[in-house]
Amino acid sequence: MQITPNTTVRSTSLRPSSLRPSSLRPSSLRSLSLAALLTTAAVCAGDAVARVFPFGPRHRAVNDLANQFVPFHAHLWDLLRGRADGGLLLDWRAGWGTSFLPDYGTYLSSPFAPLVALLPRADIEYAVYGITVLKTAVAAAAMTFLLRRTGPGGVWWWAAVLGAAYALCGWSLAEGTYNPMWLDGLIAFPLLCLVGEWVREGRRPLLGPAVVAVCWLANFYTAYMATLGAALVLLVRLATAGTSARAPVRTLLRAALTTALGIGLAAPVLVPVFLGSRHAYPGVVREFDPAAGTDVLARLLPATYSFATPAAFVSTAVPLLAATLLFRRDVPGRERWLWAGLCAAVALSMQWGPTHLVWHVFATPNGSPYRQTFVLSGVLVLAAWTAVSHGLPDRRSLAAGAAVVLALAAGALPSRLLTPTALLLAGAGLAAVAGALLLPRRGRYGILAALLVTGTLLGQAAATTAHADRERAARLDDYPPLGAEQERRAAALTAADGWPAYRTDTGLPRVAGNDPLLLGGQGAAYYSSHTPAVLTETLTALGGGWTSRGRNLLSLDNPVTDAVFGVGARWRDGSVERTETYLPLVTVRPPGPPPVYGPSPFRNQELLLGARVYEAPRAGACPVGTEVFLWAPDATGRARLGASTAALLGGRPKRSAAMTSLGVQRTAGTRVEVPGGGRGEVGCLDHARLREAVTSLRAEAATAVRPTPDGIGATVPAGADADAHTGTGTRTVVIAAPHIAGWTCADSPTTSYGGLLALPVPASGTVDCTFRPPGLRAGLAAGAGALVALMLSRLTSAIRRSRDRP
Repeated sequence: MQITPNTTVRSTSLRPSSLRPSSLRPSSLRSLSLAALLTTAAVCAGDAVARVFPFGPRHRAVNDLANQFVPFHAHLWDLLRGRADGGLLLDWRAGWGTSFLPDYGTYLSSPFAPLVALLPRADIEYAVYGITVLKTAVAAAAMTFLLRRTGPGGVWWWAAVLGAAYALCGWSLAEGTYNPMWLDGLIAFPLLCLVGEWVREGRRPLLGPAVVAVCWLANFYTAYMATLGAALVLLVRLATAGTSARAPVRTLLRAALTTALGIGLAAPVLVPVFLGSRHAYPGVVREFDPAAGTDVLARLLPATYSFATPAAFVSTAVPLLAATLLFRRDVPGRERWLWAGLCAAVALSMQWGPTHLVWHVFATPNGSPYRQTFVLSGVLVLAAWTAVSHGLPDRRSLAAGAAVVLALAAGALPSRLLTPTALLLAGAGLAAVAGALLLPRRGRYGILAALLVTGTLLGQAAATTAHADRERAARLDDYPPLGAEQERRAAALTAADGWPAYRTDTGLPRVAGNDPLLLGGQGAAYYSSHTPAVLTETLTALGGGWTSRGRNLLSLDNPVTDAVFGVGARWRDGSVERTETYLPLVTVRPPGPPPVYGPSPFRNQELLLGARVYEAPRAGACPVGTEVFLWAPDATGRARLGASTAALLGGRPKRSAAMTSLGVQRTAGTRVEVPGGGRGEVGCLDHARLREAVTSLRAEAATAVRPTPDGIGATVPAGADADAHTGTGTRTVVIAAPHIAGWTCADSPTTSYGGLLALPVPASGTVDCTFRPPGLRAGLAAGAGALVALMLSRLTSAIRRSRDRP
């Protein structure tokens, strides 16, 4: 390996002809490969040190990784293999039937997601881990490619090290690793900066919008942040170009048009995602509380962790080189100050309320309030590469840059986030990188310098990975990893599956927030950013439980709701239990107004069923022979009925404990004890009455039910509901699915029947309902419009060029 002498290298970024060949050189391929290899080695080494899956006994099943990402990828596996209940538009497995396209656009639209189908379904956790590492490596390669293209004067291995440093930033290792959909934003930032380069040079007019579209489709949330960051980078690139005043304006207009066209191409998914959020149950509203300055500085160092501070660590080589840029006399002043100013501006914008909201689409996120931190890491790396592109720093600027880094570290000393390991790694890394920069530039010394810089990157990144692995397991909610017990449960649910004749519920205890997607069956459990408000409100009215402030719905183990929603099999006490007391998915209800729910979930269940099946406790105790149910949504602890107990986990607004059974009342006078002396409501279920109600409703229920990937059809008794005088339907068809926005039924307006999808009984006796996610048609129209506009613009340009030819 060879390092170029410390000579002034003028920027060639304004001469496209000098840039284009650099991307084809063998050194560029070496850079991309080395960056990807370093990234993969650091992540895997850190996980191995922490003995975390798949390199040890500690599992990775924490927070949304277990609750959302693994189950959603498991469902994608089923979709790709043709084994799912539902399709791209409608999911019949979770939440009693919910819109799937918004979930797809939020969690699964990454180009990497379909790779899960390459492994067996039982290895879904391995697949998600592999995709996570692959995304990180691709981010390293993408940044390396961008660096080589924007400043070809730098040495190839420096580009690889800095590209890998970007991919191995603290945000990636501490946050992105268990939110793998965010890693698409890590890839998007350098790609969108590359699009900015194409726009600036007037090249790739078709590829530019396509790249924007792919980035926004992969993960619109972090792509939005990456787009803001890329726009700031483009402004700096234009400001350092020294061109006429009109040229930057034209370039910015082209950039805005390219971005708009790209987002328009992605609109068929983006618009349903946006409207899905509008129909979702409202999350928590938070006020932004900036982190303490000392904690922010501490997170610049390796091996630190905190959920509510920016994970701004990036290999020590990056801040050192970026700091030396301020003192480089061989670098044009405009470049020095604009890049330094951009780094400072991005860092400060993370701490100011108004700009914080701009970064986060004008809503403070619930948890992890510094999700844009990867952009700061990216601009720091670009600043460091700007320094390298002009040659390596001299002793004076190196000393000054090291002083800046030491001053930042000193400012972090009061922080409680700082650990001795962090200081040791930072100090050793600073010494190693500074020493490498002081070595002679050629021969074996060049190789030693490369080893010192690369070793610093690998050591600090692996240590940060291992530290984050341990801290996450200790601080975040964790869930059972997939293993033999879960495979046995999934196999039992599959064996009992009778869809669409009846639903099979995954039951309790839950494995994750989306057990139906993970284990199979068709249940109430569902967790998403798009959990419909009508679903949460209906489940709550019926005594259902939830966490995450109403967006993580739990399975409701209750015979009445099982009957209404057609649950004929349920996992309970280590095995699948079957029942015959259930209704078909489509029933016909007698004339009358729809249910209007009140405060009692027991009465609400009876209203939805259409029969009285609960008895009120007498003198505080249920009649002998009835099944005792307790509803105490705010209680936490173990409820008791004699020797029988049940666990409750409530406390609104964060959690609501589900209605739970305490078994059959066997002794007269025994009362329910609510944990902590809290308040609750008791209902006494008479199973004989429930069976009678189900038998009565079955008599005129649908004779055939046909769920499809985008709707449901059914046949109800012909003429059974025709009024003798008008010939019109007087009864109501009720479909055991939530009445979410997007349903339409042939020749009949849809209505809500206690939160369920309903419509007047058609005279033909044929029910034909179709689901289209809100915004799908508008998104398709916008996408088609963007495609037409793109084609017309290229046609216009081609005609103009042909006219200009002599």
